[in-house]
Amino acid sequence: MVLTFKQMLAHAREHVNGVTSEEARKKISENPNTLVIDVQDAADAGACGLIPSSKNISLGMLPIRADLELPEQMRDPDLADRSRPVLVTCGAGGQATLGAYILKGMGFTDVAYIEGGTKAWKEAGYEVNH
Repeated sequence: MVLTFKQMLAHAREHVNGVTSEEARKKISENPNTLVIDVQDAADAGACGLIPSSKNISLGMLPIRADLELPEQMRDPDLADRSRPVLVTCGAGGQATLGAYILKGMGFTDVAYIEGGTKAWKEAGYEVNH
């Protein structure tokens, strides 16, 4: 079965939660251990700013960086704890949805995507780094 990007997003949204920028900001302030991942490609990351404390791991590299069975030098130590709260973002939210879905499938128990991505975060009046 061939799926469009829109259909992949609909499927992912059936399995992972989205949070508003306000909910994301509250979660980050209540739990400083919350990891924020921007899954845009490095060349695109930050085009609309980056959420402070976010880490850029492209959507394509995310499953590799999170795979505990790969050699340590290929992994990201911030993704070792499957119970760590993770919020995934991107420019407008689509890639973030897929990123959160990937992490959930890899065993992350507290993962969500930021609805509308960093664009929505910025439009809500929250700080971004340029």
